[in-house]
Amino acid sequence: MRLFGTDGIRGVANRFPMSVEVALKVGQAVTALFKQREVHPRIVVGKDTRLSGYMFETALVAGICSMGGEALLVGPFPTPGIAFLVRDTRADAGVVISASHNPFYDNGIKVFSGDGFKLPDPLEDRIEQMVMKGDFGLEPPIGEDIGRAMRMEDAIGRYLVFLKKTFPQELDLKGVKLVVDCANGATYKIAPLLFWELGAEVIPLSDKPNGLNINEACGALYPERMAKAVVAYGADLGLALDGDGDRVIFSDRKGQVLDGDRIMAICAIEMAKKGSLKKNTVVATVMSNMGLDVALARHGIKVVRTKVGDRYVVEEMLKGGYNLGGEQAGHIVFLDYTTTGDGLLTALQLLLILRSKDKDLSDLTKVMEPYPQVKKDILVRSKPPLEEIPGFLDALREAERELEGKGRVVVRYSGTEPVLRLMVEGEDVGKISALAEGLADLIQRHIGEVGA
Repeated sequence: MRLFGTDGIRGVANRFPMSVEVALKVGQAVTALFKQREVHPRIVVGKDTRLSGYMFETALVAGICSMGGEALLVGPFPTPGIAFLVRDTRADAGVVISASHNPFYDNGIKVFSGDGFKLPDPLEDRIEQMVMKGDFGLEPPIGEDIGRAMRMEDAIGRYLVFLKKTFPQELDLKGVKLVVDCANGATYKIAPLLFWELGAEVIPLSDKPNGLNINEACGALYPERMAKAVVAYGADLGLALDGDGDRVIFSDRKGQVLDGDRIMAICAIEMAKKGSLKKNTVVATVMSNMGLDVALARHGIKVVRTKVGDRYVVEEMLKGGYNLGGEQAGHIVFLDYTTTGDGLLTALQLLLILRSKDKDLSDLTKVMEPYPQVKKDILVRSKPPLEEIPGFLDALREAERELEGKGRVVVRYSGTEPVLRLMVEGEDVGKISALAEGLADLIQRHIGEVGA
């Protein structure tokens, strides 16, 4: 069984692969991997607010110290903040204990290298081999060569300074009433503080984590709550972050929810006008709406697509020399500033556009008209190749014929859950709904989890 999925290791906490034993070995493996360059590799360790974070943090740190590494502990901290701190402290690696948008009973481990980027597949494979074999290629140190752990007391301050430097000194958010949904996750301290320091009137939601309520009917997965609060409080706009702070969804003053595609469209068009959008290209995944392509084409902007996962978006951006990319789910990457999706930085970039143009967010929603999409998540008992599901390829071809080139069908297995994700997109809601139902029924009959 493979440990690493599309975004690190993830699973039910206290069950393989997210067991304490695996976390200990990951700490040892990451340290051994980077010990080739340093006698005492420095590794930043952060987490979100899940109850199980305590035991995994302890296990990871034990693994790091047992191989002679130095662990810099920051406690609950956004994933993109760890990517920043790794670079800012000149550390050798960073580890985040988080299952992102998953419910509290799951957890995960993500690893960043010293340049702040998520590890490429070959390095993840090396860590996986070390963990599974229990062979780290090094003799554990003894005596004074054993590692140590220390608390980084100024982590929030460092990250705040970095974020505020992306927002011009001559501008502020005075007069802006802002709803901020922290998902009871890693941004619960820093998000309200960031926008308050810039002058906004902040109405915080879901900012009281208790270890069990992360992502619970709140945050980027449930933006409707935030959108209703915007209307109820008469706010100018709202934003909903996910549990580890690497994605964000917005609402305008009317309560209209804007996903990552619309935000990418707004930002790309503004960057293109300023001449700062490299190669006039945006990188998106196969899940992004066709409306994004149509909207950007009107401004001479090209869309390059990748498979799902912000790490694959970043890989394509680096390969092609692009500086804006992201996912419909709200991961937006501004490569001029950072190395991964960052919900807080994205919010600042959108607010910068609104303040500099003296516009309301509702004025900019019309830049993109999304095509209707029907999405289904099907709980599966196994993940065979799609061509091995009886009749599936024929049904898929027939669905694509019915769409007549004016829509898409995207089918993929989740890299982090026992789920098959199905998306049908097109101009006719009735047609795509029927096609989605038919495909979902076929999948359910053959590999669906009984009782799901």
